[in-house]
Amino acid sequence: MVRRSFIRNAGLLAGGLLLHDEMARAFSLKGASEKISVGIIGCGDRGRGIIDIMKQLPDRFQVKALCDVLDFRIKEAQAAIPTTKTQNYADYRKLLDDKTIQAVIIATPLNLHFPIAISALDAGKHVYLEKTMTYNISEAKDLVKAVAKFPKLTLQVGHQYRYTPLYYKVKEMIGKGFLGKVTQIDCRWDRNWNWRRPVSNPSLERKINWRMYKEYSGGLAAELLSHQMDFINWAFDTHPDQIIATGGVDFYKDGRETFDNVQAVLRYSEEGMIGNFGATCGNAHDGYLFKLKGTKGTVSLLMNEGAFYPEKGTRKELATVDGTTGATKIEWRADGGIPILKEPAKDGTWYALNDFHKSILTKQPPASNVITGATTSVCVHLANTAMDTNTVQKWNPSYNFS
Repeated sequence: MVRRSFIRNAGLLAGGLLLHDEMARAFSLKGASEKISVGIIGCGDRGRGIIDIMKQLPDRFQVKALCDVLDFRIKEAQAAIPTTKTQNYADYRKLLDDKTIQAVIIATPLNLHFPIAISALDAGKHVYLEKTMTYNISEAKDLVKAVAKFPKLTLQVGHQYRYTPLYYKVKEMIGKGFLGKVTQIDCRWDRNWNWRRPVSNPSLERKINWRMYKEYSGGLAAELLSHQMDFINWAFDTHPDQIIATGGVDFYKDGRETFDNVQAVLRYSEEGMIGNFGATCGNAHDGYLFKLKGTKGTVSLLMNEGAFYPEKGTRKELATVDGTTGATKIEWRADGGIPILKEPAKDGTWYALNDFHKSILTKQPPASNVITGATTSVCVHLANTAMDTNTVQKWNPSYNFS
């Protein structure tokens, strides 16, 4: 492949950010300014984060109701939208009874995702359901069946990499063969922090620090690594067929049940790939790391920036256009990489919420939907099962939802 074709097709030197067709359509829809009235169920960090993004989209969403079992969470969320008068609830079922609410954001502990989503659909509400979609595989199967009964309602899952321009561009590069044959995927999401929130009253420990307890949480695999697992499923149109994993409470001996140190290896036999997914709460040096390694080059990603590192043979191709050396300038990074996007994009949730709005208006499935969400939920559940039981987990044909 000559260099001119490589750069033109991959878009590595694009002067501006071109949105893919799905996003472009979302911004040009007739009636796209129609506001959707929203209720936020779960007003912790993620719920408030979504409120902040919705404030950037005032012509698309209006937050009209807040719900949380903790009063101070509602007060914190209300403070984020001081000019808006909201109806506030401790019981999500009362919020769902409000006929003026068209859609709900579900940002609760993982074990509550499924029952609230089912109730919301029954109440005729559109649903933006945070990742991971469900707590276990049986709930994933049941939610797929439930959504099929409501063809006019949107259920979108909060795996926003499916909307982020950087990650969409990487998917495009993979599809066009610019990485060559990808065989290795290395993912880390590390921090040197105990992952705990302060608790003023010991009786609130499990409500505030639900991520620490297996009754409510899928731990690091669900809360962090699910994003990267979902991207691989999407980018390669695949799923793993074998998972091995290990983990433990290796540093924070504080009564937590979910592991503070995990490693999962996912085998994608049909693609000939191995994915390594790890996270620790005991070292922050690598932080977020996501690398896809192919025979022609490596893509190295952060949240909103990334670079392509060509292999020796590919680098030589890039130095020649139709036999002419140096005909077009490439913007090389100091570390030898080529920036994938010239300009940083917005937070992935901004793009995801635009797609949520579009899907509600057009009644078309969102890019991150119940089928894709169920597939990633299975990956997370199998990884956690492998950790808990020291067994090799294999993909069952009943997990093929499409």
